[in-house]
Amino acid sequence: MDAFSDPQTVARYAEGPPRQVPGFADMQRMAMLLLAERAPDAARVLVLGAGGGLEIKAFAEAQPGWRFDGVDPSAEMLDLARLTLGPLLARADLHHGLIDIAPEGPFDAAACILTLHFVEREERLRTLRQVRRRLKPGAPFAVAHFSFPQGEGDRNLWLSRYAAFAAASGIVPAQAQKARSMIGERLPILAPEEDEQLLRDAGFGGVSLFYAGFAFRGWVAYA
Repeated sequence: MDAFSDPQTVARYAEGPPRQVPGFADMQRMAMLLLAERAPDAARVLVLGAGGGLEIKAFAEAQPGWRFDGVDPSAEMLDLARLTLGPLLARADLHHGLIDIAPEGPFDAAACILTLHFVEREERLRTLRQVRRRLKPGAPFAVAHFSFPQGEGDRNLWLSRYAAFAAASGIVPAQAQKARSMIGERLPILAPEEDEQLLRDAGFGGVSLFYAGFAFRGWVAYA
């Protein structure tokens, strides 16, 4: 996560997800719709990994009655979120830290987009339990991040596909390959079945896949 303290990385952040994550805007829209199935018109929504502000902005524009609590460990990324949200910031409270700094809620819904792949397995489970604890019974939780098979050869194959998509989307091929190498070396990516089991172990039910885009997967689950 140290990269998100680098001013240049932060400044370029908003350019990245649309070029690196297949169907990024549609994935955000699907996540919003899944939350809206159960969340009321005046929902209070917890967004974990809110730095940059992209999820809160997409959700807030689609749901004018929702209010948000966003949590992120990077102060620089939260500053970017404030810029991204502009007038929408009036409907959001941003908190600097990990899940423990989040208000107790209870929240009507929660989301965690492109964040958990930075978190080691045991801490990921603890984080998921803390999210669930802050949700009302039956509240929806949408999550999406790197998740692909981890068998022999599978990891290299899916990381290569990630880099190929990024290059095809306009990222300089050498930069795409550099990102691929860094992701492969540094991120504790899990297989999809492991990600699903962690959600269940954290106490969520009704776990179901709603998004798959090359190296990324997204699920909805219920507290």
